[in-house]
Amino acid sequence: MSREFEIIVPPGKGRERLDVFLTHHVQNATRSKVQQAIQEGLVLLDGKVTRASHKVSPGEVIRVTILKPEAPEVVPEDIPLDILYQDEALLVVNKPAGMVTHPAYGNYRGTLVNALSFHCKNQLSGVKQSLGDSIVARPGIVHRLDKDTSGLMVIAKDDSTHAKLAKQFSGRTIVREYWALVWGRFDKPRGVIEAALGRNKSDRKKIAVTAGGKHAVTEYEVLKVFEFLSLVRLKLLTGRTHQIRVHLHHIGHPVFGDPTYGGRRIAWGGLDRRKKERVHDLLKLISRQTLHAKTIGFVHPTTNQHLHFESELPDDFRAVLTAVQK
Repeated sequence: MSREFEIIVPPGKGRERLDVFLTHHVQNATRSKVQQAIQEGLVLLDGKVTRASHKVSPGEVIRVTILKPEAPEVVPEDIPLDILYQDEALLVVNKPAGMVTHPAYGNYRGTLVNALSFHCKNQLSGVKQSLGDSIVARPGIVHRLDKDTSGLMVIAKDDSTHAKLAKQFSGRTIVREYWALVWGRFDKPRGVIEAALGRNKSDRKKIAVTAGGKHAVTEYEVLKVFEFLSLVRLKLLTGRTHQIRVHLHHIGHPVFGDPTYGGRRIAWGGLDRRKKERVHDLLKLISRQTLHAKTIGFVHPTTNQHLHFESELPDDFRAVLTAVQK
């Protein structure tokens, strides 16, 4: 399988190596993948094979074919899991920050799926999906959390359960609430962020608010206000990649500590030297975004029972929250 792209170098684009340019404009493509495609003659510049070192110029038309490798089989790994609930159909786990949800290019070991495969003896829903330039194995995974977002996930043990849970997600009947520590103070204690999301045109590894993107809605409620940060509760009404992080950044309240969407820079004006030093001390306590999937609620696909789960904030999140209150 393969993916094909046609990219026109935009006006005003400075001279840049072809492989570097494509790495930023082809979704989920690494530089090594791009270089491999160029070497194999799968990248045509104005209809001709060219070199990775070619400096692109505005108006050039680039056609790219990226092969999709089949992902290797999932290797069960004896990795500890924080399981809140389990029965024959599903389980609810509390994913730690730093753990990738499912195997994909560059992360085939140490993922939540590797741990689940060991714990459940490979008795998980058998789903494989296309993700970027790979066909990835996602057994059991109905929804996902970013690597550095902690919190609750529901896992399906069979295909029927998976399909019924997925229907609840698409029908927006599953309750998902997150807690986040974000920059600044809100004008209103409650609100709705509604802004379409799509791939960032200048960096395909990021998500951005864009007119041509997918509909996305996030509700927020301010729980507590500090000097230059706010603790907020967030409810997802849609489930887009990086939705909460991008939406909050879009309205000027990046998630504190977020290295991708402005959370590790001072994003609130009027801070004197003392407060800036305090910010730097707080950032030393956490290397990721202070975002935690705290609540999940859904109807059990087999018993029709309403299930609701809460999880405690992880240690690094609580450390920042404690420090900011001093």
